[in-house]
Amino acid sequence: MIAWLRVGFVALVLTTMTLVLWPLQNLAMARGWNLARRLPHFWHVVACAVTGLKVTVVGRPSPDHPLLIASNHQSWADIMVLGRIMPLSFIAKAEVRDWPAFGLLARLQRTVFVERGDRRRTGVQADAIAERLNQGDVMVLFAEGTTSDGNEVLPFKTALFGAAQAALRNAETHAVRVQPVSIAYTSAHGVPLGRFFRPLAAWPGDVPLGPHLLAFLREGAVEAEVTFGEPLLFDAASDRKQVARTAEERVRHMLVASLRGHSRTTNRDARRRETDLRLAPGRDGGDIGI
Repeated sequence: MIAWLRVGFVALVLTTMTLVLWPLQNLAMARGWNLARRLPHFWHVVACAVTGLKVTVVGRPSPDHPLLIASNHQSWADIMVLGRIMPLSFIAKAEVRDWPAFGLLARLQRTVFVERGDRRRTGVQADAIAERLNQGDVMVLFAEGTTSDGNEVLPFKTALFGAAQAALRNAETHAVRVQPVSIAYTSAHGVPLGRFFRPLAAWPGDVPLGPHLLAFLREGAVEAEVTFGEPLLFDAASDRKQVARTAEERVRHMLVASLRGHSRTTNRDARRRETDLRLAPGRDGGDIGI
């Protein structure tokens, strides 16, 4: 009963918030206001809070632009997880545009829709992404081209990495940053999910969306860890296939570290060392630090 009350509460809050923000976001997009980038970020902050989705960040987004994020992809929840961290937009397959509810949210997020199976349009689609990169938008490419079960990283598709090349033609800088990012769903209610229970959050393509969405919302208190890797410098001499392979390797390494808890241990140890340094007496008898 409590679980269904939670689902009803989440549905009420998100529906109300969407209806209130929808006209304002449409106006912001039409006028080209910076608010069009920030409203979706606000939506995701609230959405994560009401669904109980806790997001831990390891590393930091690159401050340098143009910035293309190359991430693994496990679930519709990835959108909320990444959108919770910073203002950004996504690159999604064209059929998402017509999905009930999700299609509307994707359009309001200023998503770039692509026909992944149409190689003849790859160049045009890369140019559309490049234009957004050069306008200052952080774009997220789910480079696997599909969702996984959350336990591994599938091979990255290389075609849309060409957006980084296209962005260089009109960019004011000599390089585009391609930042590898991993998303890992690590626990629910503080209990590690493990290999067999991770599909609670992950949504492989053969699983119906409706039941998966309800199961996720009924559970609540799911924890996700997002790791930002070192950005790759994409310049005129770069090979998009090599950049894609390097990004894939780094995302795979970061995902494994998150699932095994290594990144959390490293961060905890680093914070402990920082605390010890602040509390340790200095040579002059005072405290080190503030």
